[in-house]
Amino acid sequence: MFAGKMTPYDSSTPGSTAAKPPLIDGFGRAVTYLRVSVTDRCDLRCVYCMSEHMTFLPKAEVLTLDELDRLASTFVGLGVKKLRLTGGEPLMRKGFMGLVERLSRHLETGALDELTLTTNATQLERYAADLARLGVKRINVSLDTLKPDLFARITRGGDVARVLAGIDAAQQAGLAVKINAVALRCDNAGEIPALISWAHGRGMDMTLIETMPMGEIDEDRTDQFLSLAEVRRDLESYWTLTDLPLNTGGPARYVRIAETGGRLGLITPLSHNFCEGCNRVRLTCTGVLHSCLGRDDANDLRAVLRSGADEAALEAAIRGAIDAKPKGHDFHIERGAAPALARHMSTTGG
Repeated sequence: MFAGKMTPYDSSTPGSTAAKPPLIDGFGRAVTYLRVSVTDRCDLRCVYCMSEHMTFLPKAEVLTLDELDRLASTFVGLGVKKLRLTGGEPLMRKGFMGLVERLSRHLETGALDELTLTTNATQLERYAADLARLGVKRINVSLDTLKPDLFARITRGGDVARVLAGIDAAQQAGLAVKINAVALRCDNAGEIPALISWAHGRGMDMTLIETMPMGEIDEDRTDQFLSLAEVRRDLESYWTLTDLPLNTGGPARYVRIAETGGRLGLITPLSHNFCEGCNRVRLTCTGVLHSCLGRDDANDLRAVLRSGADEAALEAAIRGAIDAKPKGHDFHIERGAAPALARHMSTTGG
């Protein structure tokens, strides 16, 4: 048991076992994947993600663990089958493991297919075994370089040894680990093949992500933007890449690399967007539901919760937000231009 354990929220209607209509947006896409940010705080300050001197949210604006449970459970009751917990860094949230324990009941009932998280792994060595015990099967770890000096510079002071120890602990606990790396032209572009080989050599999938124009970060992202179409052409000059019809519920397009035997995902929000099959929405730690990563839509579910709304009113607010989900985003990146969105990725949730 974890400290702070409370009675899990029950989103079922008393006396009713009737299935509720699924969440379908205005373009006929079923929303079955919810990403929940549990905190905007992080123990790293990655240069592409946030400013060096961030102003974090006051506690009163952040959803309580009870509120996070209620919202996530309501989405599960409406047909969400995959739940990803993010941050900031989720393992920094006080009581986080208690929340995982409470949400794991949906795995036990079969209402939820997967409960997972994205982490920077600095705290993972401590929590990996408990995550596995609670039904988490796989996790994503953000790691842009294996070089200690470069890692410290990109993260503004982080220790890559702690991340690697967390990955070791996760694999020893039986968790499948996927490595996420942001492709940075000036920093890790030359290291990408070695990073892929390292991940595949340890039995881990790898995903590369184009840097996204979200939030002021103290520098111009234009210099760092690296199109993954360019990366793929470079990799194909010495490796054999075969497209895979794999869909893990996220935005990545996957290839198999014959020489390493592993899978490589490519997330390309700028050079080739992934909107046509989007099945996901994001809930911030303040209770704002974003139906599109690349739009400034904002549906305040915290206000609905704290107004004393019953389950019917909460479900109606969620359905209204899903119905208004846009067809796609319009990210762009230009020298000197303001970010496409003012909010930071650490606030939105990975």
